[in-house]
Formats: sequence, C-alpha cells, structure tokens
Amino acid sequence: MAGHVQDRWYKTVTGPDGKPKRERTDRYGTGKRYRARYTGPDGTEKSQSFPDRQKRLAEEWLARIEADMSRGHYLDPRAGRITFGQYAEQWLSSLTTDLNTRSSVVTQIRRHAIPHLGSRPLESFQPSHIREWLSALEGTLPQSSYRRVIFSNVSAVFTAAIDDGVLSKNPCAARSVSAPAPARRRVQPWTAERVFEVRAALPARYQAMTDLGGGCGLRQGEIFGLPLDEVDFDGGWLHVAHQVKVISGHLVFAPPKREKERDVPLPDRVASALREHVKQFPPAEVTLPWRTPDGPPLTKLLVFTRDRGGPVRRTDFNAYSWKPALEAAGVIPPPRDGARHQAAREHGMHALRHFYASVLLDAGESIKALSQYLGHSDPGFTLRVYTHLMPSSEGRTRRAVDKVHEATDSKSDGPQTAQD
Repeated sequence: MAGHVQDRWYKTVTGPDGKPKRERTDRYGTGKRYRARYTGPDGTEKSQSFPDRQKRLAEEWLARIEADMSRGHYLDPRAGRITFGQYAEQWLSSLTTDLNTRSSVVTQIRRHAIPHLGSRPLESFQPSHIREWLSALEGTLPQSSYRRVIFSNVSAVFTAAIDDGVLSKNPCAARSVSAPAPARRRVQPWTAERVFEVRAALPARYQAMTDLGGGCGLRQGEIFGLPLDEVDFDGGWLHVAHQVKVISGHLVFAPPKREKERDVPLPDRVASALREHVKQFPPAEVTLPWRTPDGPPLTKLLVFTRDRGGPVRRTDFNAYSWKPALEAAGVIPPPRDGARHQAAREHGMHALRHFYASVLLDAGESIKALSQYLGHSDPGFTLRVYTHLMPSSEGRTRRAVDKVHEATDSKSDGPQTAQD
C-alpha cells in the first residue's frame, strides 16, 4: 500500500492496564471520517478525505495511487484541480512562437475558450464538455476553418497539461469529439482581365503592386517591404527577405513568413513596370523596428510608400485603395451609404498569388519550383492547394496512347490486321 488510512474519529491510547484501547477524538461525528495519506514521488505528503462508512473506498483509492506510481502514470490529484482558465494562462505566457502568432492565439483562447471552459477544473473534463463548447462556438463563429484553429489551440493546452503531469487524457482527442471541418473551398484564380482591371482602378502609386503579386507571387507584406536593392533588374531576379508586419498595432520590418527567404524570377514585363514606377514615384527611406515594436531600428529604401512618405499600412491600404479598386472592377458590390465595404477575404491581395500559381502551372512549371517561388515550406502543401489547377493528365494519357496506335497504323502487321 502506498500509504495508510487514518480514522480521525477514533484514536488508540494506552489504558490503565497498559493495553491499547480506542477512544473517540474531539472530531468524532463531524467532518469526513477517513483520510487516505501517502507520500508522493516529490517527497511531499498527499491526502484525500472520505466520509463515514467509506473506508473501503479510501483503501481502493490508495491502491490505485500505488498502481499508477508503479506504472509511471501517477498524477498529483491536487494538480488536476487547477482550472482550464488558470492553466491556459500559464500556457499562453510560455509560448515561444513569433509575436504576431502569439497575439492571435492569446485572442482565440481568451475570447472563445476561457469564457466557456475556464472555470472547470482540468480533472473534471469529459468529452461531452468539449462537444457542448464546440456547439456553442458554432453559433457564434460560422466559419468552420476558424473554429478548427481555435479547437487545435485548445487541444494543445490539454496536451501540455498531460506533458506536465496534470492530466491523463485529452478530452479533445476522444473519438466522440469531432473537430470542425477544414475549409474545402477550392482556389478559384482570377482571370488576367480581372487582374488588369483591378490594377487600373488602383491609385497610380500602387498599381505596380499587382505586377509583383500576379507576376512574382509576392505576399502583401513582402510587397510593402520590398527594398530597391533587392530588385536585380539586370539579372532578372527578386530577392525576398523582408516584409512589413503589424505587431500589436505597430509596424515592423520582419523576415518573410516562416523565415523563408527566397529568390524569384523577375519577368521582363514586371521589371518594366517596376522601372516605370520607380521613375514616377522615387523610393523613399523608411525606418522601422526589426521584428518587434521594441526591436533595433532598421532603415530600408522601399519601392512602395504612402503619398506623404512612410510605410504602407495594411488596414489603410485595404480599406481605402484595394477594396475601392475591387468595387470599380465589379469584383465586390459598393457599400451601403455610410457603411464600409463588405468583407472580401477571397478577393484580398492573396488572390494575386493564386493567379501567379495558375499561370505557372498552366505553363507546365513544376510544383517544386512553384513552391520555392511562393515561399512555401513544403511542396506537398503547394500541391494540395493547387492540384486542381494543374493540366489534366487525362488528355496526356489519351494523346500518348493515340500516338502508339498512329505509329502502328502504317504497318501491315499493326493491331488492326491482327484482328483480321
């Protein structure tokens, strides 16, 4: 036995005759009678109290503790009493991801998980509690892909609790719990006509952005943060090593997504458009912190800046330049009087990257090369996103077989004569 069960209503004393006898304690008849006590792996004493007539339950509880210790499955019962909210805050404070991702995760956990799950002790969680939470979440967040991200982060909190020895099972991993479905919407790339219509509708100082997005596959932040010295006009290459990001409301210079610097072919037409842009709107020096708002200052001669100088801010550009251009090109409807344009996530500047991918795949470029130019960390991801845009293998198969038959048609001993 890992410990012993103490009866707090009786004590053993030595009688006048020198023999032990039992007598009532001051606690007799009040509170829980039995206290199961044992020494944990950390050397401290642990205990659990049980009511009168439940000595057998106390002994069974100690037996389970001893069995868990011997199998290496022991969990401190008191640790499981910490609430989800308390543990989640500890987990959030120890995140080591980049500041922007961390800020997003903090918002998701605090806004969509802790209000519903926060007060429940970790040890009390059952799969039904997760199912109830997911059902409530569906009522407030219709976008399944966003719910899936939140669910994944909540599951990560429970997984960390298991690693820390606070929890034995992850309720999110139960077979009866179904994670929100991933987004299954296929990428529908813009036509070339739409790209040029949106380009023409943008302010003149921003029009060449569409050439970089649709002709080189750069992300929005990479376009905003493109320095002139990373454009090799003579060699026909772009070096993508910087972007402008928003961190906690502040603009900073940062490496590309996932720290993945890359070189991208610079087509002649895009180079010409950039040369014209640089003549009309000379690049300007911009100084921003590096990586974080309190990071060291970094100065770059940026290709794109605002009318009065300074870096382009994503929210302002989207609201006052990009969406009005989408409206002018007939991509989105005009807003109601006094209202802002509707959300148009599928028609953000990322649509230019999809267009770039569709052009390259249609021209026969390989998935591996496209993945490298887009800055993806895994060609498999590129394939999953764009496989439906690749030229169909069916036509190649038909043509290959037809060529074999055509080659034998002129021979007297071809397949048709064998039939005779």
